[in-house]
Amino acid sequence: MSTPPPQGQNPFAQGQQQPYGQPQAPAPYPPQGGNPFGQGGVPTVPVPPAPPTRRFNKKVLRIVGIIVLAIIIGVVKWQLGKTDAETTSKGSCMHNSGTQSDPKLKTVDCSSSDAQYKVVEKFDNTSDDSKCKTVADAEIAYYQTGDSHDVVLCLKTVK
Repeated sequence: MSTPPPQGQNPFAQGQQQPYGQPQAPAPYPPQGGNPFGQGGVPTVPVPPAPPTRRFNKKVLRIVGIIVLAIIIGVVKWQLGKTDAETTSKGSCMHNSGTQSDPKLKTVDCSSSDAQYKVVEKFDNTSDDSKCKTVADAEIAYYQTGDSHDVVLCLKTVK
């Protein structure tokens, strides 16, 4: 024998009232946010957003790079702007491609036929060519002022 269902409200029925008279809303279908099971019925785990990139580091690297590049360009220009008189050393040979009143000294190999003068002494950061009077074997005093720095060369004629 079976028991008849109870009379009155069915406790399992949809739309049942909550206590205090608040109706229960039906759950939305499909669930918010799409299919929670993804393709193939396998649940998917939400992927957290990627951490924000650090633009500060990129900006700092760019600024440092620009500063380093500016320094390199400045040094290269300074080195390329130097004349042979500034970069030569004692014992080097020189050739004058200019005139006596407007000399343009170039460093050449001492065994070359272009070698006219040999540097017997060099004084940096001065234009006092009288220093060459105290240097043995010095026949000609060449001085250059302006450009990057002042220099005096005490020269001996190559025979």
